[in-house]
Amino acid sequence: MQGLDYWIIGLYFTLIFGIAAWVTWQQKGKATDSSAYFLGGRNLGWFAIGASLFASNIGSEHLIGLSGAGARGAFPEAQFEILAALILLLLGWVFVPFYIRSGVFTMPEFLEKRYNRGARTYLSLISIISYVLTKISFTIFAGALVFEVLLGIPFWTGALITVIATGIYTVFGGLKAVIYTDMIQSIIFILGGLAATYFGLQAIGGWNEVLIAIDANAPNADTFISLWRNEEYPWTGVLLGAPILGVWYWCTDQFIVQRVLSAKNIETARRGTLFGGFLKLLPLFIFIFPGIIAYALSVTEYPNLFSIENPLTGEIRSTTDAALPALILKVMPTGIKGLIVAGFLAALMSSLSSVFNSTSTLFTIDFYQSWRPEASQKELVNVGRIATVVLVIVGLAWIPFMRALTEGGGIYKYLQSVQAYISPPIAAAFLLGIFYKRINGKGALAALWTGFVLGIGRLVLEFQTQSSGLVLREGSLLNSLVSMNFLHYAIFLFVISIAVMVVVSLSSAAPSRELELADLPETKARKGLSLEALGSMLLIAIVLFLWWWFR
Repeated sequence: MQGLDYWIIGLYFTLIFGIAAWVTWQQKGKATDSSAYFLGGRNLGWFAIGASLFASNIGSEHLIGLSGAGARGAFPEAQFEILAALILLLLGWVFVPFYIRSGVFTMPEFLEKRYNRGARTYLSLISIISYVLTKISFTIFAGALVFEVLLGIPFWTGALITVIATGIYTVFGGLKAVIYTDMIQSIIFILGGLAATYFGLQAIGGWNEVLIAIDANAPNADTFISLWRNEEYPWTGVLLGAPILGVWYWCTDQFIVQRVLSAKNIETARRGTLFGGFLKLLPLFIFIFPGIIAYALSVTEYPNLFSIENPLTGEIRSTTDAALPALILKVMPTGIKGLIVAGFLAALMSSLSSVFNSTSTLFTIDFYQSWRPEASQKELVNVGRIATVVLVIVGLAWIPFMRALTEGGGIYKYLQSVQAYISPPIAAAFLLGIFYKRINGKGALAALWTGFVLGIGRLVLEFQTQSSGLVLREGSLLNSLVSMNFLHYAIFLFVISIAVMVVVSLSSAAPSRELELADLPETKARKGLSLEALGSMLLIAIVLFLWWWFR
């Protein structure tokens, strides 16, 4: 890193804080309006929504984990990105009309409209817990790793810098500040990822040299760049298990759907999801490919490419999760290196700011407002800010446990596996709640808690077997459930949740709440193929082509 690189990073921070300050100033008269703070005033356009969907999603699991997956030959992890493009279409065409017309602030609030108060409380708790276990701690972890690898700053110092820098504009600016900074940050890290791919190819001599290095050195050379032929990610799990995670994340998770709820109307929200779907095809090229290139360089030019030295102790550890930061240090020219580091920080901060805002929204609207219904708008906004600070501290406390589970690499797989253990019952509750009116609150709650026990039980046993030396009897049912591929376990949980939901619902009284959604006004259908329909067909065609090309 040279002086010019630091100047560029400084300009990036100036730009982001400048935009955040401008948005905060624009909202000065609405500073105590909870709708303006938590949902951006419900008047945002499709470009801002689509860019924010993409930018808020891109975080540590991509910059660190997804590039590390490319370096490990875990190419099928790109499937989660490709499938997301299709599932965003499901969000736009199926879920958005229900969400926008119901006028809700949060996804748990939607479940209360459909089922009961218990379903709302469950989803709020699980969402906040999952944000701590995955999004908050992951993003802080990745930010700290970036500072450690690229700038030589101790891990925990980098973690604090990441938190403080992001928290300042999130706490004061609300969702609109988050979305507008997301727009700029998405452009920066897309350019940064493309630059990493370009200069990485320049350094090794082109894509053919990458393929030669893989064929000559990778033990899994024949499946290194295949979306389908990988034992870690069986095609049954990819086609049947991964979409369950996707429906939960993209269609029911407050972290994502909050952007859609800020739209002017249903059409704007749908266009935003379509734009976000096209953007979700980019991680294959700006994160996975640089990781593959980094592997090729590690076996040809730089044998210690993935080694990280602790700046305080001098201890050296090796992890493929350092693939992209290491690639930046080795092959990027001065100036461009600063731009890419700024892109790194942009992605991390956009993801972290989004989860800060979403978490504070959940706590404030679903818990505090229910406890104090007479609370003023100003009080709700202040409580949301305090909630953000508290959850950041909890997220920092979880990082040591997460590092133990991802030692040596595999941070992206850890994220997906944790999501596989908590998402199936929630996805089932939303899908059946929309498509099957006979499902009632008792059935939903029974399925949610059954799925929670089975999911968290698997997570705890997995942690015990990996970190505490717990040995399960070979051939036992418990051992089979713990050793099962995590995507297959997601299918198992989904089927069990649906079965419990249907059985309990049919054996109890019919629901009385479906009319709250069924009676919502419909939007007028337009004649002929709309721009959104044509765009959706094009997106599906591109996904099918990628599946065929990287078969």
